[in-house]
Amino acid sequence: MEKSKKKIALVGLGRVSRRHLEALEANKDFLEIAYVCDLDLERAKAVASKTGAKAINDFTAIGNVDFLSFATPSGLHPEHVKLAARACSAPWIICEKPIALTVREAITMYKEVESAGKTLLPIYQNRYNPLVAFMRDLIQSGKLGKMYQFVMNIYWNRNDEYFKVDWHGTLDLDGGVIFTQASHYVDMLQFFFGEVAEFHGIGGRQRGFETQDTVSAVLGFKDGPVGSLNATVSVYRENFMTEFTLIAEKGTVRISGTNLNTIDVWDVQGMNKPDLSFVTEHQYGRGHDTMYRLVADGNFASFPEKKEVLAGIGIMEKLSF
Repeated sequence: MEKSKKKIALVGLGRVSRRHLEALEANKDFLEIAYVCDLDLERAKAVASKTGAKAINDFTAIGNVDFLSFATPSGLHPEHVKLAARACSAPWIICEKPIALTVREAITMYKEVESAGKTLLPIYQNRYNPLVAFMRDLIQSGKLGKMYQFVMNIYWNRNDEYFKVDWHGTLDLDGGVIFTQASHYVDMLQFFFGEVAEFHGIGGRQRGFETQDTVSAVLGFKDGPVGSLNATVSVYRENFMTEFTLIAEKGTVRISGTNLNTIDVWDVQGMNKPDLSFVTEHQYGRGHDTMYRLVADGNFASFPEKKEVLAGIGIMEKLSF
């Protein structure tokens, strides 16, 4: 007997929704888009005409779905998720990163969702990147010995046209480069090394936005290395690179590319370079595809734990405000 598809509603049809729609199309055998929702009803209708979903502009009217997936502005996530927990029947609420811009807001989100008997699933799709998953397993295996130092650089371009979107670059809704662009890599460092023991940083507002467009930080992990994280959206003309370098007792590894899709330095004791480099044509990578397949399969253990999410938001909040 063929397994029935799970139903999902996508709320928020801005920039990142295109990646969600592509990922949902890739999982159309497992997930059915039942609703698309946006304050701009005409925008919702345009998307609905391509997906066969029902277009609405009030997500509290969504019923009879298994999942709600929020891709709304970051600063609105707490309000939207808490309202959905109270008003909607969907037992699982998926939310784009960052789920909140402050730890206080994130804690209240979890409390509201849990008290409603539902589950919050934060999106950190880079965890499903094949090289990121490989590096995590390699670190956890002990084959690299002691971790000494890392460098994480996110050198991207978000041009003036990007910041013409009304909420981009605002304190209340965006949070700045560490939240909107680099939060995946704050999560990735925790995914690799565990609990952060201490951190310090400084940010710049060279382009005149309310939020930081550039940030540099140093972090030390309780049971791991020390290192630096640098992020900017002010690279000339186009994204330059994303890179992660690890210096360990028994090896040196550097991965880079649009979404850390290439191994370009590999010197590890007793291990040949793995054939895991891959081509990605999308700036968001393809992690959303894997994420939605995990959702369809009910494999929620692959999502970050609450304590990791709260810790990451705590780091980003202190570096941003």
